Amino acid sequence: MAEVQSFDNLLACRNLLKASIDNSTALALALDKTGPRIAELDQKLTFLEMAIRPGGSKNCTFAAVRDHISLALGPSAAVLKILDSIRELEKSLLSDSLPHSDIFSYISTIKQFEDAIKFLTANCNLAIQWLEGVIQFLEGNSVADDRYISKVKRSVAILEELQATGEQAGRNGELLSGAFAKLEISFKQILTESSVPLGFTDSSSPSTAKQANNAALPLPGPILRKLQVIVEKLNTGNRTNSCISVFIEVRSLNAKNSLRALDLDYLENAVEEYEDVQHMEGCIHEWSKHMEFMVKCVLESEHMLCNEVFGSLASGAWTGCFAKIAVESGILLFLRFGMSIAETKKSPTKLLHLLNIFSVLETLRMDFNKLFGGESCNEIKTMTRDLVTKVVNGASEIFWELPLQVELERRSSPPSDGGVPRLVSFVTDYCNRLLDDNYRPILTQVLRIHQGWKYEKYEEGLVTNQIYSIVREIAVNLDAWSKAYERKALSYIFMMNNHCHFTSLKGTKLGNLMGDSWLNAHGNYKEYYSALYLRETWGKILASLTQDNPDSSPKMRLMAFNEAFDDMYKKQLNWVVMDESLRNKMHKLVVQALVPAYTSYLQKYRVVVEHRSDVFYTVQSLETMLNTLFKAKQVKYTSSTLGSHLTGEQRNAVIDQFRFTLTAM
Repeated sequence: MAEVQSFDNLLACRNLLKASIDNSTALALALDKTGPRIAELDQKLTFLEMAIRPGGSKNCTFAAVRDHISLALGPSAAVLKILDSIRELEKSLLSDSLPHSDIFSYISTIKQFEDAIKFLTANCNLAIQWLEGVIQFLEGNSVADDRYISKVKRSVAILEELQATGEQAGRNGELLSGAFAKLEISFKQILTESSVPLGFTDSSSPSTAKQANNAALPLPGPILRKLQVIVEKLNTGNRTNSCISVFIEVRSLNAKNSLRALDLDYLENAVEEYEDVQHMEGCIHEWSKHMEFMVKCVLESEHMLCNEVFGSLASGAWTGCFAKIAVESGILLFLRFGMSIAETKKSPTKLLHLLNIFSVLETLRMDFNKLFGGESCNEIKTMTRDLVTKVVNGASEIFWELPLQVELERRSSPPSDGGVPRLVSFVTDYCNRLLDDNYRPILTQVLRIHQGWKYEKYEEGLVTNQIYSIVREIAVNLDAWSKAYERKALSYIFMMNNHCHFTSLKGTKLGNLMGDSWLNAHGNYKEYYSALYLRETWGKILASLTQDNPDSSPKMRLMAFNEAFDDMYKKQLNWVVMDESLRNKMHKLVVQALVPAYTSYLQKYRVVVEHRSDVFYTVQSLETMLNTLFKAKQVKYTSSTLGSHLTGEQRNAVIDQFRFTLTAM
């Protein structure tokens, strides 16, 4: 069984193998027949490939070119649209009318024009890049003729020229320059029309005047905003210099007009041209008011305005602008006036002038620091610093020399009429002014500063001690002067007058400083010298009537009395008692001393008198003559104002005498 089955399998395998061989033989015969046909077809495909390949490459290249051109068409179309917009904007900017009536719209138009120019140049640049890519692609693949490439290059050149024109226009080209010029003209016109001088009322304080003009300080809001937007726009084109120059010109003129009504001619006059001390004091008083108005109102306004109009500039140009306005307005002229006073010759009244100047500068110190603190104001700061230095040094020097100055006057002669020396009246009034509430705090501050500059400690009571020294030197002078009189009686009148003068200081600053004991002592001395005067003069005459002399008759004694009275009266005719109440008292004392005794004598010897009435004084005539004594032949020294009791010539004479003493030291 097994063998049969194995045989059958072998037979089946042989049959299968035979069939396979038969099939292979048939396939080989078929391949032999189709080989030549395939070789022929292969040759045809090769030729077809060679024919088709160039055409496909060109299609791919043209597709790439088309894409580049499509990308360039967008920016190019945008350029054309922007050009149309620019032409419309140009019409508005080239209009003949000035834009100040609608400055905001005009500036908006300028901004739109600038933005359009920027957009134009940006799109030109983008289109140029894509077209340059097209040219590079065409030249690299040789798919287009030279004429086509030339046209593309021409388009690129046009766009490059347009881009350059746009860039130039964006950098202050002719059109923008013209627009900016219009803005500058409008800036000046708006500023000029809106600038109104400040008013100064002499009866009002500077602070009141400032409040009254507050509505105009600074310019109204809408006007300020117009000026600000013009400056901001011009700043983008680096065109603010012209605006600043115009601003300085217009606002300086406005400041000058604010000061024009003040009559400032005195600022330019030489100090020697002032008629007298009183005139100079008046000028300094005017200067103090005008200086305060100048700084607190006029320059404060300009400082504020400069900051608001030009404060946005990063260069900080507004401080330089203000500095020029301050100089042009005349602040240096005010400072030079103070300097001219500080440089005059030394005199006691100069001390008061310097204290007045210092008071003004101290009042304005914070304002000066605020207004002139920048480097642009160095000239003003330097002159102010020099002025303060001269004022402090000059005032301190004069103050310290006052006692010595009084001492040096000891060599002068006393008044021939026995009155109060002009120097004494001047110095006591002068000390009262130094001690009053207007000057003493200023003087104390000046001395404190001066001591600090010398690195010395300021001691309280310094001013008081110096006044004591001055009064002490006056007292010594009076003793020396009283001894210069040949007649004792006149020296008594002199001392009586001066002690009365010191007594009259009760209730004044100097009197309060010296104290009641000092005042009472002078009152006692006044009475003492009054008694000495009466005893030395009318007391001796009266003795000729009251003393019995056996060698002389009543008639002879009466004649001797009349002769002595005549002589005494003539000697005293030019003597004065300055104080009216003291003069009336002296009249009463003299009359009481003489008239009753004379009346009694005449009654006792009536017979003698009746026979020789032509040579004897009547009681009435005697009393009348006595009441004419001691009358001042000049204006009384009653004013508490320094030197006001003197005429202009007399006041200047006293001051010139002091000045000579000071400058000779």
